[in-house]
Amino acid sequence: MKAEAKFVRISPRKIRLVMDQVRGKRVEEALGLLSFAPQKGARILKKLLDSAVANAEQNSGIDVDTLYVKRVYANEGPTLKRFRPRALGRATRIRKRTSHLTVILESK
Repeated sequence: MKAEAKFVRISPRKIRLVMDQVRGKRVEEALGLLSFAPQKGARILKKLLDSAVANAEQNSGIDVDTLYVKRVYANEGPTLKRFRPRALGRATRIRKRTSHLTVILESK
């Protein structure tokens, strides 16, 4: 039971902080935590976790109550490069990072 989200516009470092909170938890508990977390990554991860649960239910016919978050990780995606004007006619590069997110669920 797996779900992936690619090219998500959030840096891997920021979403890993949210992922650490739900790793190893039961699905109901993880969804409860993500519902009330204030971070932007919590909304993204909640949507991905819902997708993984739906995949498990649809493809494998597994009972949702027995699922837990086995693995959850964020890999670095391509970086969008932008420039910002600075003093004395110079420019600074702005790196807009993206992530590839993966959630793997397993039945207990």
